[in-house]
Amino acid sequence: MDLRTILLYSHFALFLSTSLVFAGDIVHQDDIAPKKPGCDNNFVKVPIWLDGVEVTQFVGIGARFGPTLESQEKRADQIIVSLADPPDCCSTPRNKLTGEAILVHRGNCSFVTKAKVAEAAGASALLIINNQTDLFKMVCEKNETVVDVGIPVVMLPQDAGGSLKVSMKNSSHVSIQIYSPKRPLVDVAEVFLWLMAVGTVLCASYWSAWSAREAAIEQDKLLKDGFDEHLTSDTHHSSGLIEINTASAIFFVVFASCFLVMLYKLMSYWFIEILVVVFCIGGVEGLQTCLVAILACFRWFEHAAESFVKIPVLGSVSYLTLAVSPICVAFSILWAVYRSASIAWIGQDILGIALIITVLQIVRIPNLKVVIETHVGTVLLSCSFLYDIFWVFLSKRWFHKSVMIVVARGDGSGEDGIPMLLKIPRMFDPWGGFSIIGFGDIIIPGLLVTFSLRYDWLSKKSLKAGYFLWAMLAYGLGLLITYVALNLMDGHGQPALLYIVPFTLGTLIVLANKRGDLKHLWTVGEPYRPCPHVRLQQDEQ
Repeated sequence: MDLRTILLYSHFALFLSTSLVFAGDIVHQDDIAPKKPGCDNNFVKVPIWLDGVEVTQFVGIGARFGPTLESQEKRADQIIVSLADPPDCCSTPRNKLTGEAILVHRGNCSFVTKAKVAEAAGASALLIINNQTDLFKMVCEKNETVVDVGIPVVMLPQDAGGSLKVSMKNSSHVSIQIYSPKRPLVDVAEVFLWLMAVGTVLCASYWSAWSAREAAIEQDKLLKDGFDEHLTSDTHHSSGLIEINTASAIFFVVFASCFLVMLYKLMSYWFIEILVVVFCIGGVEGLQTCLVAILACFRWFEHAAESFVKIPVLGSVSYLTLAVSPICVAFSILWAVYRSASIAWIGQDILGIALIITVLQIVRIPNLKVVIETHVGTVLLSCSFLYDIFWVFLSKRWFHKSVMIVVARGDGSGEDGIPMLLKIPRMFDPWGGFSIIGFGDIIIPGLLVTFSLRYDWLSKKSLKAGYFLWAMLAYGLGLLITYVALNLMDGHGQPALLYIVPFTLGTLIVLANKRGDLKHLWTVGEPYRPCPHVRLQQDEQ
């Protein structure tokens, strides 16, 4: 196994570890807290006004008790802020309150007690400063059977609360607004992300099928000329293609699981930096491969694409590849350096799409058989299906958090998350954030879709009579159902393969069984190799 093959296998397994769809950065999950009427407030925005001028805005979290907050900023009243005395607000404040919002510190008594004391003293709202930078869920405690609080209660992070206290000391008039904007049911970013994923699989499928047809034509010529001895398995493997077998499919899932746990345990700034380097290496390879393939279609670049030079370690490299490589390297480095910029997601998506298309062009599954010998289509998708469900939902039992969601977001790393994702900023979401999809949710089902198109072309099947159209529709519909589930669960990350695998694999199996092709699809060798039942004749000019 050469270096390039090892790198591709490693990248493929790494992509499988990022098989997740979620939307936005503000998600409030509270599965343990007792549910009571009125205990459903969510994240809130707190604009700060100094002497009548809005200067900043903080994000807090509303308590799961108290009144429902206003959803629109224009309807939220401005409230003067006052410091509590004593600071914890566990006893009646010494200062007289006449409808102000009172700023208190967390601790010494329950949140409900603080709220009732503040309300009884005449406060119109309660702002609690947390004792750490993160936000804490203020819930209805089990022993508090009656929760009757009539004022909004909001917790602010420690740094936000400290900044507000400084502003109150330096300004004579500080006021706030409290409101909780609602997210749109569907954001345009999700539509574009769906189009990106489907378009990537579509492009990769046609490139893979075209390459397979060209290879089959060449092999068919050799058969006609009597060069059967050259059509060995070595010919195929020397072409730069990687075929997945059952053992490698299981290896991918096991490797991805181990890598996911390692990411979860070692998540930090330096670890993300390593992943960025790995992503950039793969991105350069993918972008270079795609650009060379596109430019080689133009006659101006034909000679450069067909002329080769020997380079130590790398072997024969075309002059076109040598010309394109510096551009790809520079683009990748530029993205890595400025990946925190507001538009850096564009560079990440370009590198990611190019890399996905390249992987789908090089890595192939031979058929749909599940258990014996080297037949792997169903094995890979079934294992990935179970992998997705376990690491998104069931991992909470052992790790107390969804491992895949923590890794995808890069929690605790000081970064925006791992780079093995396609992402688009949410355009009409008042909370901002990104809609994302993991590479695994495109590559894993994409292998099956590209297989179906290669099979159709080499079997001389029309679009309607073939399997590609239905596989493509199944993938698009499965991804669409994923986004429906995502929105129904308020942006909580979804294992996309949970929905995509049954649609794609199930559609192909049911359709093939109905048409009588299931045995052929299940057991046939590589569809791009000419064999007695699939012979490709070159079209007459």
